[in-house]
Amino acid sequence: MNKIVKILKNNTSNLIFVSLVLILLFSTDAKAFLQQGLMKMGLFQPDLETVETIPTNKNYLNFQLINDQGEVISLADLKGKVVFLNFWATWCPPCIAEMPSIQVLHDKFKMDDDIMILTLEVEGKKEKAHQFMQRKKLNLPVYYPHSAIPSELFKGSLPTTIILDKEGNIAHTTFGMADYSGQDIVDFLNEIKAMH
Repeated sequence: MNKIVKILKNNTSNLIFVSLVLILLFSTDAKAFLQQGLMKMGLFQPDLETVETIPTNKNYLNFQLINDQGEVISLADLKGKVVFLNFWATWCPPCIAEMPSIQVLHDKFKMDDDIMILTLEVEGKKEKAHQFMQRKKLNLPVYYPHSAIPSELFKGSLPTTIILDKEGNIAHTTFGMADYSGQDIVDFLNEIKAMH
């Protein structure tokens, strides 16, 4: 028994390290917590460049979304507004990590009718998304796919964030997690709003 206690005492730091690694491997919330910490240190900022929208074939504007109240909208219905659309899933640690920053962004623009901050839970798991929002104390507008998601908008990488200008052109895409709580993204969205 003394031998076991001695081995445990001598290897405490190794046991703690292995335990932390296992928690990070298997806990979605732990991964998200670590990633949020990295975002707060200034990592994972969206790469915002000068806004240059290039008009393209805009069939993706026919994409339909549905919310918890059963209201169906298409992206075409949102023309005239700047649309920040975040693709996410409840099981995705980087998605979870960036959600609080999207909430901050949403709160900054909730009184601005010209800018919409939307989240799209890609798997259509309404109950899980609802529980997630309640558990994290978030009140973001959550939508779900109501038609096939166009590949111009989403190529399968979670999270993905698309920003559409008022004409429905894709003005910006971020693949992967980013911190949307800073002034840079606010200025970027306002710049797009002022363009048309």
